[in-house]
Amino acid sequence: MEKQLIISIGRQYGSGGHEIAERLSAHYGIELYDHNLLDEIAAEKKLDMQHLKGLDEKHRSRLASRTVRGYSSSPEENLYLLQFAYLKNKAVSGESFVVVGRCSETILREYDSMIAVFVLGDMDKRIERIMRLYQLSEEQATRRIYEKDMKRRRYHNGHCEGKWGDSRNYDITINSSKLGIDDTVGLLVAYIDKRLQRR
Repeated sequence: MEKQLIISIGRQYGSGGHEIAERLSAHYGIELYDHNLLDEIAAEKKLDMQHLKGLDEKHRSRLASRTVRGYSSSPEENLYLLQFAYLKNKAVSGESFVVVGRCSETILREYDSMIAVFVLGDMDKRIERIMRLYQLSEEQATRRIYEKDMKRRRYHNGHCEGKWGDSRNYDITINSSKLGIDDTVGLLVAYIDKRLQRR
């Protein structure tokens, strides 16, 4: 792309936010960063990938960790700092990309090229989606949604001043249940294209 474009996608579990991120990545022909960030960091820093997966999106225990001279005893904190640094380096280099989660709407806020989106959905539609994707009962899907959303909220709010899902932290917040995935992507593309034209 001629102009740098960074798309940050926050999402409720089961809203289709990840699929929307994949489609935006394909539409604009730019890289998608999600859990594959861990692969990149593990290779770059020669770290154990399985160990990183166990720490991913977990908040640090303030009672069991401390920071001295900029170094933290919390492996969870060290991992999120590595991820934040990785994304900032990509942004500084001028690369265009889509990033899912990772507090990206906050840590990349200084870049004019960043467009922050939060995808939510109606609970009944989210339950249907998770039941279909993972062959779960309604009760299992509901429990998983609450657990995943709580994990994301705790991770985000533990590292950012703004609250997870608060519309004031994003350029656009959209309920994917109202239009469906295809039309939600279409609406976001129209918005992003308008933003690109104004730069």
